Amino acid sequence: MMVQTVTGPIPVESLGRTLIHEHLFIAFPGAWFDPLAKFCREGLIEEAVRRLVQLRIEHNVRTFVDPCPIELGRDVTLMKEVSEKSGMQVICTTGFYYEDGGLPSYWRARTVDQIAELYIREIIHGIDDTGVKAGALKVSTSAPVVTNQEQKFLAAACIAQKATGVSIITHTTEGCAGSEQQKLFAVGGVAAHRCLIGHCCCNPDTAYHRRVVGGGSYIGFDQIGMEHVQRDDVRADNIVHLLRDGFGAQLMMSMDRNCGYLGRPMTRQLTPGEMLDIERLKSQGRWQPHTYMFTDFIPMLHARGVSQAEIFSILEDNPRRFFAGENLPEKASS
Repeated sequence: MMVQTVTGPIPVESLGRTLIHEHLFIAFPGAWFDPLAKFCREGLIEEAVRRLVQLRIEHNVRTFVDPCPIELGRDVTLMKEVSEKSGMQVICTTGFYYEDGGLPSYWRARTVDQIAELYIREIIHGIDDTGVKAGALKVSTSAPVVTNQEQKFLAAACIAQKATGVSIITHTTEGCAGSEQQKLFAVGGVAAHRCLIGHCCCNPDTAYHRRVVGGGSYIGFDQIGMEHVQRDDVRADNIVHLLRDGFGAQLMMSMDRNCGYLGRPMTRQLTPGEMLDIERLKSQGRWQPHTYMFTDFIPMLHARGVSQAEIFSILEDNPRRFFAGENLPEKASS
């Protein structure tokens, strides 16, 4: 079984240690028109290469999955250049963001089949004329429920998944609507184990997590370090709950961090002092480091009794099985 990276197909056995949900670059729609938005492509590439080399050398990460939605600054030529210069395998996706966060009006006017046609083309033939092919599908939904527009894009992803056989990685806003996503995937004829329900770690409810894994999908604890939406000690406790209940084969861990972005923060206005602090940390290579999960979070798991073998399985065995489309181990699906 092969999986598509931005530099070409590789055997799933070659994925190695994988970060399943990270970003090289993002730009929210409209940021390009902000005269105060600063962006240096060469500087971003240099920083991204530095981070990925560090991950590869210090933490043995071999694959970096960047499920950037189409309209959030996805730049596959940049991804390919960074991959080639860093020696990191990079996987990109096709798919749009959730309704309030993106979904261009042009594509909202398209039919389900027209959207699916775009997805299939980017997977089979490549993205524009770059020669880069998407290795997975991206689906994004709102909170607290999936909107009618988003249901259309999710249905298109189901058509594309069945036509191409690639896996689906999702965004759930605020860790909501994961079970609803699963139901819609089932209606669309997509097997649950072909889907990773993302950002579930934002939701502290253990019953919610059990519904997602009970539904047969992979569960994303993939915003590790985002303490403004959820504390990491809560994330660590909930990972332990899932492991001890026998769902380790369905867990995915990542941080959803970016190497750089265009524009100003979306969540709130930062003070001049906060902006200066961010620039200082960036200049020192210490702003939102991609090594955080290894240096800070995994030790929290070890302190709770999680073994190194369990960590390796989450970061290596689960991504390989997910991209290969293999069924879940019997114990995990029971």
